[in-house]
Order: sequence, then C-alpha cells, then structure tokens
Amino acid sequence: MATSDRVLRYLGSTRNIVGSSLALLGLLAHFLGLAGAFWPLVVAALYGVGALLAPPERVRLTISHAEVETRALRADLDTLLRRIGGRFPADVHVAVDALAEVLRGVLDRAEQLTASPDQLHVVSQTIRRYLPASLEAYANLPRGYALTRRGGRERSAHEELLAQLALLDAQSRKVAEAIHRGDEQALRDQGRFLRDRFGGSELDLG
Repeated sequence: MATSDRVLRYLGSTRNIVGSSLALLGLLAHFLGLAGAFWPLVVAALYGVGALLAPPERVRLTISHAEVETRALRADLDTLLRRIGGRFPADVHVAVDALAEVLRGVLDRAEQLTASPDQLHVVSQTIRRYLPASLEAYANLPRGYALTRRGGRERSAHEELLAQLALLDAQSRKVAEAIHRGDEQALRDQGRFLRDRFGGSELDLG
C-alpha cells in the first residue's frame, strides 16, 4: 500500500508532469521525422531532463481548519459504523452503507463543505446526532416487536427506521449535489477565463 501511494504521488508530481510534457515533444519530433532512429533515447532523455529541472514539490505541513473538522467527522462516522456490527437486518445495513458512502464523498471535499456552515451543520448533525439516534432507538427494541406492524397503516419500527434513513440519505445527497454544482461552476468560470485570455478555446462548457 505504501509503495502504491508513493507511485500515485509521483504520477501527480510536478517532476512527472514536466518530464512527460517534454517526452511528448520528443514523440512529436519523431512523428515529424526529426528525431531519427534514436528517437526512443531522445524521448527518454527529454523526460529525464524535464524531471530533473522541474521545481521541487512544495512542502505543506500545515493542516487547515477544514481538514481538522472533516477528519474528526470521518473518524466519528467510522466509529459509528464499527459499533453497528450485526445488530440490524440486511436492508438496514445496505441503507446505512449507502448513506455512509455519500457522507464520505462529501467529507472528501473539506474546503467546499466547511465554506457553507449550513451544509456542514447538516453533515455534522447527521453523523453525530440524527443517524446514531435513529439506529440506537431501533436497536433497543426486541427484533420481533420492531418487525411487527401495530395495525392499520402504521409503520413497523423497521419500516420507520428505513424511512428515516432514506430522509437522511436524500438530505446528504442534496449537500453533495450543491458541492458538485460549485465544482462545476468553478470549471465553467475557468473556461470563461481561458476563452477571454486566449481568444477562443475548445473548452466551451456552455
């Protein structure tokens, strides 16, 4: 795992990007007939030069408030999921896992999430209050009682829990959608900047 992490970090590093860019120039020279028979060596040499001359990666040791907050929320979510164990029916586990996946995706966008106090409040309360309270209330009921309807159209406790999980999932997805809309808008803004800067571009995003 550590080796794969190092490989991934290098693939996204400035050295690899600059080296790959120069190597692509070498390939272009080959296709234009300018590199001769030794074009593989030319490509490799250009990559090496680019990797060596690229500026070093900036060292970032500070941890932002957003990272601190979302890291704590992620830890609380993981702790809650571990405590659930096998206490619940399979469909409840499926619903909880789906909700947790949405929440984790939101927590990965730390800066965007914490920039909106309302969205952060929804995610925080879902992890630390709403979800634990729903699961705890259900877990304290006898299994047979939880699965039995009380008559008429009244939900069983099991159905009520699934309904609550669906509400939490829907609200969390609204937060995720808002974050994605922000990312999309940032991309569109960048597209407008590039078109204004370079006088036309294929990055036309509407």
